[in-house]
Amino acid sequence: MSRWEPDARERLERAAVELFVEQGFAETTVPQIAERAGLTTRTYFRHFADKREALFGSEDELAPMIAGLMADAPASLSPFDAIAQALNTVASRLQPQYEFMVVRHRVVQADDGLRERELRKRAALAAEITKGFQVRGEDDLTSLVAASLATGIMGLSIERWLNGSGSESLPDLVRHALTAARGLLS
Repeated sequence: MSRWEPDARERLERAAVELFVEQGFAETTVPQIAERAGLTTRTYFRHFADKREALFGSEDELAPMIAGLMADAPASLSPFDAIAQALNTVASRLQPQYEFMVVRHRVVQADDGLRERELRKRAALAAEITKGFQVRGEDDLTSLVAASLATGIMGLSIERWLNGSGSESLPDLVRHALTAARGLLS
């Protein structure tokens, strides 16, 4: 009966992270994840291609969202202000996931393959942001620099957020990093 409950994807992500913490990433199987979530293995593979995607699947939604935010930013905004607006939006959306993301971060940091996968996802995110700026009408170089700046600021802010005590919010850390970057660029 529980397999028909809503939020299957989120339940699978949480079950995967719990098991990765308890047993380790390599020792956890997809059937174990599905069972913990109260779902079938078949349901698991409807949502994720492999067990790594339970950690990174939600990032597939993040890249087009950020690219869309960049592309939809008012033309009157400078590229830097478009970055600031988009990163503040993303930070606000991620803030409620702090506890889950701290645990997820620990799992990723404990496995070389997962760290490599995270770097590839970050590169894909930068490519989507670059496209977002190009759609906005920016030239290739400006688009690449803006994407690098955006992913750098977001990556740094998330790292500080997850390695800190949680006393500073992600939106605050993003604002601090944006202020530092603006100071360097002026």
